Amino acid sequence: MKKPLSIALLVALGACAPTYRPQPIDVTRYHLGNPMERTTVAIEPMANTDSFGPEYQTYSDAVRAELERLGYVQSVSNTPSGYIAAVAFRRVSKGAFKEPPPVTIGLGGGSYSGGRRGGVGVGGDVGFGIGGKTRELYSTELWVQLRRRSDNTTVWEGRATTDNVSGTDPAQPAVAAARMAKALFKDFPGESGITITVK
Repeated sequence: MKKPLSIALLVALGACAPTYRPQPIDVTRYHLGNPMERTTVAIEPMANTDSFGPEYQTYSDAVRAELERLGYVQSVSNTPSGYIAAVAFRRVSKGAFKEPPPVTIGLGGGSYSGGRRGGVGVGGDVGFGIGGKTRELYSTELWVQLRRRSDNTTVWEGRATTDNVSGTDPAQPAVAAARMAKALFKDFPGESGITITVK
């Protein structure tokens, strides 16, 4: 006789969820091809965008860290900075999808024989899934324009885009922001007009 699955086993099987790896980031940069002085920079939200709120600040901080790594000093005095780094962040839903159940269990019916007049055979299989969440797919974009303050000329511009699944990859917004900013400024200033994929 087959024994039913224990509650503990069902819970353990239900805990097996699909794992999501960080998705590749597509990066495109444009620039004038001229040397760019490493001087002071002020980080500002890009005009005519809805880049505000805590999540924008997280991405703005990641851009600031990358610019500092490249030798641009954050402007902290009343003296106007040499450059303005205009930052925009956007996340757009691309729709929801249903995860396949991580575990499917089949229950099979056995046969029974008894009684004086012979046996009665009973057979059948029942399958059902355990788990399977509804997730949402997002497209995330980080856009930075580096402008010379003296004449407001854009000397460098870059965009980084990637797809993310809600609740995953990665769980901490600061990790995702740092990863996108690092990809955006990889081999700065980069080859103008060429899209690269950073894994």
